[in-house]
Amino acid sequence: MTYAELKKALEVLELPERASLKEIKTRHRRLVKRHHPDHDPGQAPERIRDINEAYRLLLDFCASYRFCFSQEEFYEQNPEERLRQQFSQDPVWGG
Repeated sequence: MTYAELKKALEVLELPERASLKEIKTRHRRLVKRHHPDHDPGQAPERIRDINEAYRLLLDFCASYRFCFSQEEFYEQNPEERLRQQFSQDPVWGG
């Protein structure tokens, strides 16, 4: 897989650069419902193939993704915890 293929898959599924696995699955389901040939016989079958191929590519990427469990990454993903950690000892904000 190349980066260009990854970007194309995001475009096909109309996803932003940052998306959770849940968002990927939800978007795929919505697009399949909208573009499936059984739902709309006028749809081109290539569109549903592109959607499914993009979904498979993103799932493959997610399956092989190496997660970072560093403190910095934790606070990046959970900004409210960064604030709690930063201000928990402050008498005005933390208590």
